[in-house]
Order: sequence, then structure tokens, then C-alpha cells
Amino acid sequence: MMAGLKKALPRLAADPGVRVVVLTGSGRAFCAGGDVKRFAAVSSGTQRVAAFEERVHDLRSRMEVSRLLHEMAKPTLAVIPGPAAGAGLSLALACDLRIAAEDAKLTTAFSKVGLSGDFGGSYFLTYLVGAAKARELYFTGQVLLGQEALELGIVNRVTSVEDLEQEANRYAAELAALPTLAVGYMKKNLNTALKGSLSDVLDSEAIHMIRTFETEDHKNAAQAFLEKRAPEFSGH
Repeated sequence: MMAGLKKALPRLAADPGVRVVVLTGSGRAFCAGGDVKRFAAVSSGTQRVAAFEERVHDLRSRMEVSRLLHEMAKPTLAVIPGPAAGAGLSLALACDLRIAAEDAKLTTAFSKVGLSGDFGGSYFLTYLVGAAKARELYFTGQVLLGQEALELGIVNRVTSVEDLEQEANRYAAELAALPTLAVGYMKKNLNTALKGSLSDVLDSEAIHMIRTFETEDHKNAAQAFLEKRAPEFSGH
């Protein structure tokens, strides 16, 4: 699955016809994370294990999926119908925005099986909820329901499981109707703000502001403002 995502995400990022990328799971789950049965087989010695360095390289390569979701110049939306645990939660956190069913269960889960965590969850969760709360959620593996996750700022919207598909489609349509190029530059600015200085952010904002002045979306929206009508964005 990770190999498929690593191929699909750059293709979607480069396709001008794609205005938003939605990540979800099949059925009633988002993603339950790693295969603990396989972990046990590895630990017991019943399954061949590659060298330490090879295993690190393989995992780090798969974890590029989180970076692609976080950095692609288009909005990414995680739709969480049910459990999002471990690396599954990390993938949801790597997206820009999240909508969850009210009874969806979100958990870091790693401490429950004696692991430290992967796929960028510690990075994303720290910025979403703050250092102390992120530590608590990682140390304890506390299970959060959708409404609790909303109150903490981990998800952006919550709805009933029956309405989730309709509400998620509506949310995705809202994002797809935005000025795609401007949103991509906003993401670059906001990502710079996560790790850069104020000077870095000011530089990023200046460059991208001038670039967006040159887009058709801006020109059309400015004219629509003068004509007192709603703008329609094409992503160009």
C-alpha cells in the first residue's frame, strides 16, 4: 500500500486537473497501523529479519508518504470513518485537514506494543496539540473519540458515521473550489512557519505573494470583487 501511495501522490500533485487529494480507508476503518501479528513473528524469530540498517532504510523510504502528503502544493484531506491507530493516525495527521465520524477511535497506540512511533506522528501531533499533550498521547496511547479529537484540534470537523461520506464530499468540494495555486503557496508559507524563523517566513510570503498576483485566479477574483460577485477559481 505504501509503495502504491508513493507512486500515486507525486502523480496527483503534478496533475493540474486534481484540486484536492482525499485519503481514507476501505469500509469502517481509516487505518489500524502496523501488523502486530507480523511484529510478533519477527520478534520470536519465526520470520527472517533483514539487517538493522536495511530495515531502517526501508522504513524511512516508506515514511516519505507522510512528507508527500504534508508538502504537496494541494490541499490534502483525511476522511476518518473509524479506527486510526499508530502509523494510520500519523498518515491522517500528515494531511492538511481531517474530518472524522463522531465514534471514530484515534490513538497513537505505539506504547501499547512497546514501540516509539513512525510516519511523522510525533512531529504533526506536537504542532497540533502542543508538546505536553502530544507527550501524554504518545506515552499513554489514550484512545480519543471523534468529538474529543475535535476539541483538542486534532480533527477539523466531526459528523455522524451515516453522514460522513456526504459531509466529506462536501468538504472536499469546498477545498477543490479554492484557488489551488494560492493554497499551494499558503502551504509552503505555513510549513516554513513550523520550522523557520520570522525572517524565513517573511521571505517565503513575499515571494509567494508576488507569484500569486500573477495567477489567473487572482486576476479573475479581483475583477469579481469589483463587480460584487462571487469569484470562480480554475486553479491557474
